[in-house]
Amino acid sequence: MRKQKRREKRNERRREIKRKEKSEKKRKEKRSEKKRKEKRRDKKSKDKREKNRKEEEREKTEEEKSEKKRNDEKRREKKTKEEIRDKRKEEKREKKRN
Repeated sequence: MRKQKRREKRNERRREIKRKEKSEKKRKEKRSEKKRKEKRRDKKSKDKREKNRKEEEREKTEEEKSEKKRNDEKRREKKTKEEIRDKRKEEKREKKRN
């Protein structure tokens, strides 16, 4: 009888230990899964921010290029207008001389 009781107690302790180990393992798995998900989410948000930043940079450079182009065009127009005006003035002077 005593042997049986001891065996039962020993078995009960073993089962309890196994139960605890199992629950601990489950808890660790949950925690690691949570960390993985968080890492993935952080990476996605980082990638998204990076993508947005690059897109903004691209738009900015495009805007700068178009602005430069407009300014160059205005400068060219102004220059041609001045040349035409100067030419007319010169023609008038020539006409006056003759």
